[in-house]
Amino acid sequence: MNRSELAPVIDHTVLGPETTPADVRQVLEEAREHGMNACIPPYALELATEYAPEVTLVTVIGFPHGQNDHDVKRREGVLAWKAGADELDVVINVGRLQAGEDDAVRAELAELVAAVPIPVKVILETALLTDAEIERACEAAVAADAAMVKTSTGFADGGATIPDVERMREYLPVKASGGISSYDEAIAMLEAGATRIGASSGVEILDGAPE
Repeated sequence: MNRSELAPVIDHTVLGPETTPADVRQVLEEAREHGMNACIPPYALELATEYAPEVTLVTVIGFPHGQNDHDVKRREGVLAWKAGADELDVVINVGRLQAGEDDAVRAELAELVAAVPIPVKVILETALLTDAEIERACEAAVAADAAMVKTSTGFADGGATIPDVERMREYLPVKASGGISSYDEAIAMLEAGATRIGASSGVEILDGAPE
């Protein structure tokens, strides 16, 4: 896969707790230059729509732990959409999933999906889940009519793995994120079945791609 083919499937990301407006502008400039999407904090959406209106904007909801009240997540999603987000990445409530409250997890996701007219990707935080829990989380995402499932926030101990991507692709398109920092790693995830890559190393990934 060459650079022009790979760039549109990369969500070039800056989401750390110390992310400044200057950091966001840098990511937007890099995304614009290379043809990537940009995944940025919600507070920076209005800045981004003015600074780089041609860049597809992804933002996060309930980030990074997913334990916000469902009304807060829904409201956060609506505000993000109105501020210019093109896609939302929402973190599931891992604790409720692990407690067996699958209906509550599904209902929360469905409420957000129904509230916005843009794609919602569901972050599972796979490093914290068993294989069976990953499958149940994917089932909840399918039932909620989510657009994609995503492996990780990048803030847990562990990120995307090939076995997790292979498991998740059986349910919905997959965004692989967390620990992907090279062209070879990105291609491995795509070959495993991912259709989107989330990475703070988008430029470095593309630098390793053939022309």
